[in-house]
Amino acid sequence: MTETAVDATPSPALPTSPRLATRRLPRWTPPAIALGAIVVAVAIGAGAGLHSHIQWGLIALLLFVAGSYVITAQVEGRRQAKDRVATSLVWSAFILAVLPLYSLIETTIKQGAGVIDGTFLTHSMKNVLTIEPGGGIYHAIIGTVEQVAISAAIATPIGILTAVYLVEYGRGWLAKVVTFFVDVMTGIPSIVAGLFILSLWFVAFDKAPQSGFAGSLALAILMTPIVVRSTEEMLKLVPNELREASFALGVPKWRTITKVVVPTAIGGITTGVMLALARIAGESAPVALLIYGAQYINNNPFKGPQESLPFYIYQQYVNGNPASYARAWGAALVLIGFVMILNLVARLIARWKAPQHSGR
Repeated sequence: MTETAVDATPSPALPTSPRLATRRLPRWTPPAIALGAIVVAVAIGAGAGLHSHIQWGLIALLLFVAGSYVITAQVEGRRQAKDRVATSLVWSAFILAVLPLYSLIETTIKQGAGVIDGTFLTHSMKNVLTIEPGGGIYHAIIGTVEQVAISAAIATPIGILTAVYLVEYGRGWLAKVVTFFVDVMTGIPSIVAGLFILSLWFVAFDKAPQSGFAGSLALAILMTPIVVRSTEEMLKLVPNELREASFALGVPKWRTITKVVVPTAIGGITTGVMLALARIAGESAPVALLIYGAQYINNNPFKGPQESLPFYIYQQYVNGNPASYARAWGAALVLIGFVMILNLVARLIARWKAPQHSGR
């Protein structure tokens, strides 16, 4: 009996597959590049005699983008370098958009915070000399709140119902005409709305307007197309499956709209309305034409001249003295706070009225 010889020759090794790993830059590389770009930009700006920090910032931004591309291309390749440059440009655009807003808010707070106190918020300009400190914006706050509230009461239902018609019912020539005029109204200057109400008031009522209500009508004209457009877009985002499910249960269309469609989109609708309110709260041209402004408190928006915060700011700036400038900055800060409150209320209402989803 013979034994089978065992081949002790080792089998050739299989070729190893190449590693699928590439070189990567450390996570601290972008901040380091940004820091280096800032240092070089400061050196260039100081050496060239550039006194504007905005110029220094733009130089640093260009150096950051160029440095990111060059360093990434050397380590990770050109493809990753292009991706990193695109990301840098997105962040740069964000910073460029935020900087003016930050500068505006910082300047307004710095100039107006020292003026705001209890007296400034609870007194009017009656019997106050424009060249002397004192006085307040109480009459302007009352006028702004009343005018914006009346405008909202007029424009909000008209705008929402128009949007519901365009999305849910509008299919023929009438819907095209309404859409066309909404687009036209969106772009009209505020002074045109004021002139329209001014001429209508004179022709229809044969008397001078001089009331907060007349200004509210002009503001409502400016507010309506914004409400229509924002509501229309929110209604289009409601899934058609919700409508079809409601129709399948035998629910009429009008009830489907009021109980399903509008409640689903109420968050976006409310946000759109508040954005429209914030837009008209800063208008001064219709106020100058129709309300004229007043140095005293007028709680009746349907009779007599009335003040508003934007027109008050304009009047104080035109006076051209340090006391008036201080009051203008203080009123501007209050107006910014008013707009911020509107946005906060919009978010709270949107969260409160948003449909509740079950976690099951």
